[in-house]
Amino acid sequence: MMRRADLLVIGTDTGVGKTLVAAALLAGLAAAGLRCVGMKPVAAGLMRRGDAWVSEDAEALMRAASVQAPRALVNPYALREAAAPDLAARREGARIALARIMRAFAELRAMSDAVVVEGAGGFRVPLGDGLDGGDLAQALNVPVVLVVGMRLGCINHALLTAEAVAARGLTLAGWVANRIDATMAHFEQNVETLQARLDARRLGIVPNLAQPRFETMAPMLDVRALLDTIAPA
Repeated sequence: MMRRADLLVIGTDTGVGKTLVAAALLAGLAAAGLRCVGMKPVAAGLMRRGDAWVSEDAEALMRAASVQAPRALVNPYALREAAAPDLAARREGARIALARIMRAFAELRAMSDAVVVEGAGGFRVPLGDGLDGGDLAQALNVPVVLVVGMRLGCINHALLTAEAVAARGLTLAGWVANRIDATMAHFEQNVETLQARLDARRLGIVPNLAQPRFETMAPMLDVRALLDTIAPA
């Protein structure tokens, strides 16, 4: 019997491709026969759709999932302003509560074999009331996939994030090199340095794409190797 294959996708920063990688992982898990669903616990920066405000990140995860779940479970906190979550929440008079997120996570687990959770911003982004992304990760207690936005400074950001993950007692199950800067010098050498220093599988290298789509990225990620690591048959 396949064990659960829940994941938390985090990034070295905001804007490094977490959503696309999380959606691509969902597509890969679905292709492997798993009932999978995405989750974006906290989204800041919404778009108007008819009479509703929705998160583009959450919508992408819902499109990639093989299990359709209520938007309120996929994205418990949808904050309109594109700002740090704690700031966006305060400006709306909202309070991000860990208990509410964990209830939604439990409901998603009950209807799936795998929940792919996408974090907000970087790993230690503040969520309010002393809570940050690391606290949420620790509460979820699932294997972590790190998306490294390949640009100048990414090695330091990646290694510090990996240390923070380990300090929380979590497993870094894999990492993805996403070439967000097409002009990055010494790209291959930077990937090699990360490979040597990160104690986790490299799940794939994503080139700089003119029109990035999770469907295009899914075959670039080694989902089978990830499953062998987190959910061996």
